[in-house]
Amino acid sequence: MKRDAIFNNTLLQALRIEEVIGLLLITFAILFASISNLYMFMSNLPEAQNAVANISRILASTFFTFIFYRSILLHAENRQFQIFRDFAPFLSILIIYFNLQDAIFLINPKDIHHTLIQLDEKLLGFQPTVWAEKFYHPRLTDWFSFSYLNYYFMTPILLALLYLNKSYESFRRVIVTIMISYFMGFISYIIFPASSPYLVIPEMYDVDIWQDTSFISWLTYSIVDLSPHRVRDAFPSMHNAIVLLTMIMAWRYHRTFFWVQFPVAISLPFATIYLRYHYAVDIIGALPIVAAGLYISPRLEQKWRQVQTRDTSFEDPSAKVV
Repeated sequence: MKRDAIFNNTLLQALRIEEVIGLLLITFAILFASISNLYMFMSNLPEAQNAVANISRILASTFFTFIFYRSILLHAENRQFQIFRDFAPFLSILIIYFNLQDAIFLINPKDIHHTLIQLDEKLLGFQPTVWAEKFYHPRLTDWFSFSYLNYYFMTPILLALLYLNKSYESFRRVIVTIMISYFMGFISYIIFPASSPYLVIPEMYDVDIWQDTSFISWLTYSIVDLSPHRVRDAFPSMHNAIVLLTMIMAWRYHRTFFWVQFPVAISLPFATIYLRYHYAVDIIGALPIVAAGLYISPRLEQKWRQVQTRDTSFEDPSAKVV
């Protein structure tokens, strides 16, 4: 019996499909983030001043990833670890997202935000984020800020409700669909790198929509402003994609949560325009992500289970039975 054969078979049996894809994308993101930071440092680019923080993040991401996947092999039966593992894919989102942003400019330096601006103009005849200024009101900014922030909480809340209700099958369906959709969104960021309107066309705005607003608006502005201005995450709008997917899943598995979330969720497309975080075509671009996530996820999950059961023997296939 070969040691590496045992290890590979054990991993094959242990990993879930979102963990497999997550591991591949984390490895890809960390590798290119390392190369990108080395390039920035050697080229003496302005971004190189953040090299220490970036390298620390890369090392922490690598350490966490190693410990997590090693724990799947060693502590899979531990109840506390099982709970952590069930929700852990959300941490893989953060690892991929923040490390990938260091690498996008190196993988694909051709930004398309000016193309998105032109598409909005052709489709609507005006710039929607500029046009929305006419509706400015501090309380409207507060409501849209709340709607925008709600994105960060609604999916974990739905998952927690399903988990507490012991609806584990529904929980797994939701998390696999959401995670695979996120992964497709991250790939789209590489193919279609674009910054938000507030970064690309600030000279076109005459109204300070954050003036005289409340704490919730300040919190939204502050969280978004934490992201480096080199971030390329406008197209497609994963805010809109994930909220729509979560609402579809809530309709299927937790109807009460759906109706509680409905007024907030329905506001999000308008919020992303009003707050100048997305172009109109970003919202349109979210729809294929939603459709693909709903279509691909159950089929990919089924295919992975077939792969896992195809060859589960630890024995050396070349060994002869006497």
